[in-house]
Formats: sequence, C-alpha cells, structure tokens
Amino acid sequence: MCNMTFEDTSGDNSTERMESVAKALEEVLSSALPQGCITVGVYEAAKALNADPDNVVLCLLATDDEEEDVALQIHFTLIQAFCCENDINILRVSNMRRLAEILGGVMPGGEPMDLHCVLVTNPQSSLWQDPALSKVNRFCRDSRCLDQWVPVINLPDR
Repeated sequence: MCNMTFEDTSGDNSTERMESVAKALEEVLSSALPQGCITVGVYEAAKALNADPDNVVLCLLATDDEEEDVALQIHFTLIQAFCCENDINILRVSNMRRLAEILGGVMPGGEPMDLHCVLVTNPQSSLWQDPALSKVNRFCRDSRCLDQWVPVINLPDR
C-alpha cells in the first residue's frame, strides 16, 4: 500500500538516494555471489524463473546497448512480465562494466558472462535477511508507488 505525500516523495530521486541504493545493490551482489545465489544470462534466468520463481528475490536487466537487439528486447519484456506476475522486484542497471567487475566478469571456462539479465536468489539454507536487499526492495516498492515500475540504477565506477 502506498500512502506517500508530496513531502515524502520530493527527495526520492535525489542523487544521494540513488547512490545509496546503488551501494546497497553492490552489497547484495557481493554477498550473494559466494553463496551461489546469482544466475547470469537471459536464457539461464528464464530457466531459473520457470523452475522456481518463489526463490528469486531480485531481477536485474541491463540498460546498456539493448535498443539495438530486438530479440533481447522481447526477452526483457517477457522476463519483466513474468517478474511482475510473480511479485519479483526488477531493476534496470546501467554500467555493465562495473557489474562485470562486481560479479567477476567471466564464466569458469573463461567465457564472458551474459550480464543482460541477472537474478538474485535466496540461499537454500535459510531465509536471507539482508539489510542491503531490504533497502533495494524498498526502493523498488517506492518506485512502483510513483508509477515507475522498472526503476533504473547506475552503478558508479570505483
């Protein structure tokens, strides 16, 4: 439920808040990676979403260079629809170079990762209560209250 007033929302898209959410997103990815809770790649993400959507806590979609690839746009549209239907938060992420740095950038065989779609899943061992994930999820929820259904976050260079 969204009961926000103008005063509550006036600073929501401030640079400071966006940087804070970007930092929280980096923390989420950095803590999920060693736990094996990251799925990368459009096709791998689609398979994971189909197999166990209740286990997915966040979906990241690339904003860089996707306009050129019509097939990728169709996949993004389908993934977004599926995530909305299953109450999975979605973020569009710019700065794929930084995302590659956070996630390691290459698959075990030395092949570059397909970072167009990244899923964060719950670890099987327990319910994951991560304050950084809560912050990202709150940002997504607040954005939806402002009719911004798929907010965009820029990962700053380090």
